[in-house]
Amino acid sequence: MKKVQDEIRHWTSEKDRLTEKDIDNLKYFKMVIKETLRLHTAVPLNRQNPDVREGVRVFINVWAIARDPKVWDQPEKFIPERFKDSLVDYRGQHFELLPFGGCRRICPGINMAMATIEFVLANMLHRFDWKLSDGMTPEELDLEEGRGFTVFRKSLSSLCLSIIIVDLELQVHPCINHIEPE
Repeated sequence: MKKVQDEIRHWTSEKDRLTEKDIDNLKYFKMVIKETLRLHTAVPLNRQNPDVREGVRVFINVWAIARDPKVWDQPEKFIPERFKDSLVDYRGQHFELLPFGGCRRICPGINMAMATIEFVLANMLHRFDWKLSDGMTPEELDLEEGRGFTVFRKSLSSLCLSIIIVDLELQVHPCINHIEPE
């Protein structure tokens, strides 16, 4: 996380907030988003091999493609650098990465979703210093997924943060040092 925060803060060192133009310069940040979408698709899918009856619609198992060792080196590991010199994108043109589907059935909200993800996440990483709960190691972080209309993390209570509040006059005040999860 430090590497992506350093990149974001480098591009915003003289500014209070990120702009859309700043986000275009965040190459490593965009690799992190691609890798996250590869490992944790937002679409709920059955990870089993179901029997398919005649007339039933078939969905592409994006989860399995994203973890296919024939396509990805060390597919279970989080390695954003795998996208460094890659032309693979998430817009359905490359079938190795389909977090939003592809072809005629691609998610119609892809542009809004990506703009929101990039802008909100970049600003959160710019403004907040994130850390794991006291004594917790990255291996202990609970990444179990819940299912609904989209896939979500079942537990968010593992993360704490240190924040700096900025008042309306843009004076920086260290008001809150630590927020305990509920």
